[in-house]
Amino acid sequence: MVDLGVGIARGALYLGAAIGLGIADAGVGLGEGLIAMKAMESLGKVPEQSGMITRSMLIGQAVCETCAIYSLVVALLLIFVVTI
Repeated sequence: MVDLGVGIARGALYLGAAIGLGIADAGVGLGEGLIAMKAMESLGKVPEQSGMITRSMLIGQAVCETCAIYSLVVALLLIFVVTI
């Protein structure tokens, strides 16, 4: 029989991992959307620089995506490594 305190602690651990991952991914999605929006504005203003703008946009989005990957790693560590 599992102790009630252990069950509550495990539930809080899973809830914290889910909420943290959700907040991080929402921020990453917003950031990547803003990067793409500004790139499209720049393409409209200076279409002859499309190669440089696209390259810079993709690098910016890749850097922004690392936050989501780190939050996923932390959530997985919370779920599978932390023992109660």
